Amino acid sequence: MLFLHETHHVAGYHEDAFEHAFREGWMPTLARGDDARLLWYLNLAHGSGWSYRVVTITAVRDGAAWERLARRIQSGDLQDWMRELDTFRHDVHGKVVVPLPWSPMTEVDLGAVPADGAERDPAIYMEDTMWPYEGRLDDYIDASGTVYAKSLEHRDSGAPQFLQIEAGFQPAFGSHRKREVTLMQRILDPDRLLGLLTTDIPAEMRAPGTWMHDALELRDRWESRLLRTAPWSPFPLEQGAA
Repeated sequence: MLFLHETHHVAGYHEDAFEHAFREGWMPTLARGDDARLLWYLNLAHGSGWSYRVVTITAVRDGAAWERLARRIQSGDLQDWMRELDTFRHDVHGKVVVPLPWSPMTEVDLGAVPADGAERDPAIYMEDTMWPYEGRLDDYIDASGTVYAKSLEHRDSGAPQFLQIEAGFQPAFGSHRKREVTLMQRILDPDRLLGLLTTDIPAEMRAPGTWMHDALELRDRWESRLLRTAPWSPFPLEQGAA
């Protein structure tokens, strides 16, 4: 399965029109076929980065489905929709990504992805993108699953879990930078986010033997973005949903 990850630089005056185009155009149009589904529609939280940034992630069944979708955009039934969408944004950066071997999400039951636009409470995500050192990509992917992901499950007695990794991606061959890893992490305990923003990381959490210290052997550059789902975003699914 392939995933299309896009960061849209939306024109401020057209913020609502851009969202409407995805909610009433892209999402239901894909749902009428079997090739792809919109999974996430996320806004970069104001005050945490560039203004009017939107991240969308679309699941595509396979390479053949990706080609069909691309041709629909270039010369088919989605051509007019895409032309109008481009009038609502300044730019878009897209990449085709594949799941990491240990990603909680490797396949998606496309038929079970909701496309009715039903609203619910938004979720907050911390999207981390890392660029491992030359020759250390595979080592980083392995360590992020065996060490970092496991560390998120460890917490003090009675304390709720802060982050939950819902998906891990790397660019498909030739589609983007060759050394890149992206983690979609849902924030389960928003109250702890304030402490993360207002206080430095304690020295004991940066000491040898901790992820913050030892991972520096594999990378020292990453970008964190705080993203908030639109109320109608198909993902995250409700608890217990297929």
